[in-house]
Amino acid sequence: MGKMQQVYDADKITFFEKVYQVVRLIPEGRVTSYGAIAAYLGSARSSRMVGWAMNGSHRVKPKVPAHRVVNRIGMLTGKHFFGEQNTMKHLLEKEGVKVEDDKIVDFKKHFWDPAVELLL
Repeated sequence: MGKMQQVYDADKITFFEKVYQVVRLIPEGRVTSYGAIAAYLGSARSSRMVGWAMNGSHRVKPKVPAHRVVNRIGMLTGKHFFGEQNTMKHLLEKEGVKVEDDKIVDFKKHFWDPAVELLL
């Protein structure tokens, strides 16, 4: 059985729930992209759906660290869903991720790719 099966039972949960389960695995101080999550879940063209999942993640239990999901170039495109203007930035900086002009500094260093880290 591959790691993906250990993360979730693909037949029993929704796409959004699969997204949340992957996001919960992102280590503190690391970030990933909407597209990387979509590709890992076998829906490479579904990065927007991952974004929609993140938009509603504040209502989900257990907690989803949505601040660790950014766009493909490291921009904090979902920052307006965190209430205050700089909440997403502050959460990332608290974990040691530097942000300038709403973009992750040294994005490649902090990037966590579920397809590599979770080895299908």
